[in-house]
Amino acid sequence: MDSDFSSRLRDERAIERALILLARAMDDRDWATMAEIIADNAEGDFGTGRVAGSTAIIELIRGFLDKCGPTQHLLGNIIVDVDGDVATSRAYIRDVHLNSAADPSTRFYTLGDYHDVWRRSGNGWRLAERVKANRAYVGPLEIFSS
Repeated sequence: MDSDFSSRLRDERAIERALILLARAMDDRDWATMAEIIADNAEGDFGTGRVAGSTAIIELIRGFLDKCGPTQHLLGNIIVDVDGDVATSRAYIRDVHLNSAADPSTRFYTLGDYHDVWRRSGNGWRLAERVKANRAYVGPLEIFSS
């Protein structure tokens, strides 16, 4: 196996791992891990308008997740393309949000895609941009206003 191919496979695997760690960090409400993965100058659009900076992105996510019960962000059909120190990834996202542990009867789901840009840093790959393209959602948005 040539070294370029091996290097590309390692990069793809590192980005896929970062994607998974980021999804788990959302579900675990592990904001410190999110801050390690998201670049300080990252930008994103999660369907509510563009935000800039890792702090703003994390605060936006917290604004939703801190107001609902347990969540699970499931990723699938992950595609990663690496070009030097920049990479793009696309991943299906199906996220489930329960009202609360005491009353999980109200649920909110989204079906969509994460369209991400990654940049290599001295600490590995960091998320530089995320656009969440929602295809559909089921359930009441009021689940996030508890």
